[in-house]
Amino acid sequence: MFISDCRREFYEAIVSQRVLLLVASDVDALCACKILQALFQCDHVQYTLVPVSGWQELETAFLEHKDQIKLLVKQDDDLDVPAYDDIFRDEEDEDEDSENESDGSEPSEKRRRFEEDVIERTMKRRQRREWEARRREILFDYEQYEYHGTSSAMVMFDLAWIMSKDLNDMLWWAIVGLTDQWVQDKITQMKYVTDIGILQRHVSRHNHRNEDEENSLSIDCMRIAFEYDLRLALYQHWSLYESLCNTSYTSASFKLWSVQGQKRLQEFLADMGLPLKQVKQKFNSMDMSLKENLREMIEESANKFGMKDLRVQTFSIHFGFKNKFSASDIVYATASLMENVEKEGPETTNFIKALDSLSRGNLDKLHQGLDLAKKQLRAIQQTVASCICTNLVISQGPFLYCSLIEGTPDVKLFSKPVSLCLLSKYLLKSFVCSTKNKRCKLLPLVMAAPMDVEQGTVIMVGIPPETESSDKKNFFGRAFEKAADSTNSRTLHNHFDMSIIELKTEDRSKFLDALISLLS
Repeated sequence: MFISDCRREFYEAIVSQRVLLLVASDVDALCACKILQALFQCDHVQYTLVPVSGWQELETAFLEHKDQIKLLVKQDDDLDVPAYDDIFRDEEDEDEDSENESDGSEPSEKRRRFEEDVIERTMKRRQRREWEARRREILFDYEQYEYHGTSSAMVMFDLAWIMSKDLNDMLWWAIVGLTDQWVQDKITQMKYVTDIGILQRHVSRHNHRNEDEENSLSIDCMRIAFEYDLRLALYQHWSLYESLCNTSYTSASFKLWSVQGQKRLQEFLADMGLPLKQVKQKFNSMDMSLKENLREMIEESANKFGMKDLRVQTFSIHFGFKNKFSASDIVYATASLMENVEKEGPETTNFIKALDSLSRGNLDKLHQGLDLAKKQLRAIQQTVASCICTNLVISQGPFLYCSLIEGTPDVKLFSKPVSLCLLSKYLLKSFVCSTKNKRCKLLPLVMAAPMDVEQGTVIMVGIPPETESSDKKNFFGRAFEKAADSTNSRTLHNHFDMSIIELKTEDRSKFLDALISLLS
C-alpha cells in the first residue's frame, strides 16, 4: 500500500501489534531505526529487529514472518513517485457483464441494451490500452534511474514531531541520517541545504535556553549546535595535516599523489602561517592561540588556492565539555564499524556495534569507529594515488573503468559496498582533477574489486559523472541488468543499491563488452 499520512496510516496501524523491524546496512537506516526504537519504547511496542544487507536476506526475513507482515511504502513528493491509480488497476469492474436482462423485454429493447453493452466494452478496452501504455511509460521513466529522496531518519523524526514525541536524541539521529546522504554523495547540494534549513529550526527549538539559573544546562547534558565547519574529515580527532591529506576534496584539489601536489600543500600551510610541528600533532594538542582563528585562516588561504567550497553547513554535538563531534564524524565512525573486515564473532556483530555507537552512552564504541574510519580514509587515499600514478583508470568509450587486483593493499576493505562506493567517488573526483582530457572529465566510472577469491567473484559499482550540475541520478542499475541478460553473465543483484552488483570473474570481459555496446 502507498501511504501519505505516516501517523495515521503507518504508526497507528502498527502500534498495537508486535512489529518486525527490517533495517538495511547503511547509516541513514540505522538512524531511522534508533528513532523508531525510541518511539516504540515510549509506547511500549514489542518489536523484533532483523538486519538485512540485501534482497536475499530481506526475502528470507519475509518468508519467515510473511503471515504478519504489512508492506508500507512512503509516497515522497520530491521523488516523483507515480500515483497509485497510474500503476495499479482494480479488476473488479472490468469483467462485469450487464446481462441482467429481464424476461419479456421487447426485441428492440434487447438490441439497444446489447449495442450499449458493446460500446461500453469497447470504451473500457480502449481505456485499458491507454492506461497500460501510460503505465509502461511512467514505469520506464521511474525505473531507468536510481536516486535518493528525503533521508529515512528525517521521515521518522518528522513522524515523532507530529506526535509531539520528538527528543534531542531523535533530532541528532535525523541530522546524522541526512549527513550520511551528503557524505555518500547521494543527494544534491541544494537538497542538502534545504533539509539542513528544516533541521536548523528544530535545533533552535530543542536547544534554546535562557542563561539564568533555572534554565542552566548540566555539565553532562547533550547540546546540538548549527555551525559552518571545515570540509575536513575527522580533523578534530586527528591531526590537521592527516585530515588535509586524507580528505577527498583537499587531496584532489592539491593533487597530493604528485610531488608538485605535496609542494602545494606545504605552500598552503606556509600561507596560513602554521608551523609543521603544530599541524602534524593531534588537533586537541595544538596551541589554543592557533585554534581560535583556525577556521578563518584556513578559509582565507583556501580561497587563494582555488578551494572555495571548503566551508560547509553542518551540526555538532557536545556531551558536556569534553566530547564534541560533528555529524560527519559520526557518519564515518558508524559506517566503518558496519563494514569492519576484522572478524569478531557472528555476522550481526558489526551491525549491533554500529547501532550502539549512535547512543551517547557508548562513546568507547564511537571512538573505536573513529579509529577504523581513519584507517579507511588512509586506505582510500593511498589506493586513489596508486590508481592514478599507475594509470589504472582507463577510458572504455562511454565510461571510465578501473579494476583492483588481488594483492592490492587493503583490497579486502573494498569488497564492502560502502567502502567501494567511497573509493570510487574519491577516485573519480581525483581523476577529473588530474586529467587534461575534457571528454574524460564528463564520463561516469565503473569500478571493480575482488570480493571472494574462493568463489571467483568481483564486486562492481557504477558512479555517475562528476559534474557541478549533477542531479545524482544513477543509470547503471538498469544498464548492468541489461548487459548481464544479453550475455548470460552470472551476476547477483543482491544490493538495495542497484548500481552495485556481484559478478563471476570469468564473465567480466563479456559483461564489460556488452556494457560498452549498450552505453555507446
